[in-house]
Amino acid sequence: MLTYSMENRGGVPLYEYLYRRIREDILSGALAEGERLPSKRALAEHLRISVITVENAYAQLEAEGYVRGESRRGFFVTRVERSPAPHTAPEIPAPPPEPDWRLDLKTNRVDAARFPFAVWSRLTRQVLSEEGERLLDPVSPQGLETLRRAIAADLRDYRGLAVSPEQIVVGAGAEYLYLLLAQLLGRDTVFAVEDPGYPKIRQVYGKCGAVCVPVPLDGQGINLEALYASGAAAAHLSPAHHYPTGQVTSIRRRQELLRWAEERDALIVEDDYDSEFRFSGRPIPTLQSIDADGRVVYMNTFSLTIAPAMRVGFMVLPPRLLERWRREMDFYASTVPALEQSVLARFLAGGWYEQHLARMRSEYRLRRAAVLESFRKSPFAARISISEQGAGLHFLMRVDTPLSDAELRRRGESLGAALCFLSEYAAVQHPSYQHTLVMNYAGLRPDRLPEAIALLERVFAPPVPPR
Repeated sequence: MLTYSMENRGGVPLYEYLYRRIREDILSGALAEGERLPSKRALAEHLRISVITVENAYAQLEAEGYVRGESRRGFFVTRVERSPAPHTAPEIPAPPPEPDWRLDLKTNRVDAARFPFAVWSRLTRQVLSEEGERLLDPVSPQGLETLRRAIAADLRDYRGLAVSPEQIVVGAGAEYLYLLLAQLLGRDTVFAVEDPGYPKIRQVYGKCGAVCVPVPLDGQGINLEALYASGAAAAHLSPAHHYPTGQVTSIRRRQELLRWAEERDALIVEDDYDSEFRFSGRPIPTLQSIDADGRVVYMNTFSLTIAPAMRVGFMVLPPRLLERWRREMDFYASTVPALEQSVLARFLAGGWYEQHLARMRSEYRLRRAAVLESFRKSPFAARISISEQGAGLHFLMRVDTPLSDAELRRRGESLGAALCFLSEYAAVQHPSYQHTLVMNYAGLRPDRLPEAIALLERVFAPPVPPR
């Protein structure tokens, strides 16, 4: 009877592991040509696995020609070359499993329980019923016109942007749009990026061959003197609510940035990250709304406001760049399925998106207040200082500690807490970034706050002096 240990298979499915082991025995000659394999039921009982598992393994062996099945008789080994090298594929290690964190302050994901499942499923059924075969037609490289019209209307009503649907390009998330912009502007383009800033911006532009120059921030936004000195032809900014510092670019600095773009014949990419989550005062006007010279590309996504799996983003191209896009980039196919675009278009046009946002703002306003209140009353309150702007799903918290960021991170990981630090977002390090945590609180429910405080108290505890 074939005997294999089924416990040491790693992340490989049972049937595939069994198929591989039998295949190895056939290739090595341990199972000879014409030899009959055990019945599916007998092997299943012997290995203490299901009959279906054995059946799937035998079916794969038969499909690849290692065995032949004979009606009412079973499976028999066929003749194969005994040299294993041409037939044995290298083992691919299973991806490391995601840690099951007790406290995750590193990942900014909105609460999945807040997703509007009922509305979304109803709209999906409507689209499938009414659109039918039209959903199988090719989609414009810029995205469905109905979705672009809905986005333009939403931008007009809630962000004060007067843009045409023809200026909008829909793509599978912000990172894909970064890639398209880098290709459109060319590899010799020098991008100025905020430092500290979102690392993926530098990574995507860099992988496209573009040069990224980190430019520091000051109290008003990106430092203007350093921007002029960078020699950049494009600047990627988050003026409404910078990630991770939370800074808001002042109106004076915005005007100076537009003047820089005009003087240098440059372009500004306005990445409007999490601007929808402003909890006090009026929404911050966009840079694009005061751009009279067509120098700003406005960009946003629905990943944070609806769900991380909603890989739908868009950018608004100024007219001067739109013509170039159509000449050079419209060979790309749309990267967002027509069904998803159609459902999202109805979600926006029917007012459900704004209702959803209102509920989300209310929920996260309360959640943010509860988190801040708990931290300010915590046992470590005297050793922390919090910097926040009443907006966004994160804030900064500086800890008075002799421990390095790496030591704090290791402490957190040993206790099941995922932490991230301002220093991780900086291309050019500065002492002031040390001991400052980026607190992504979106997934921190109020009922988990006592556990979070207890964990962080242990992470921030002063080191015990050696005896």
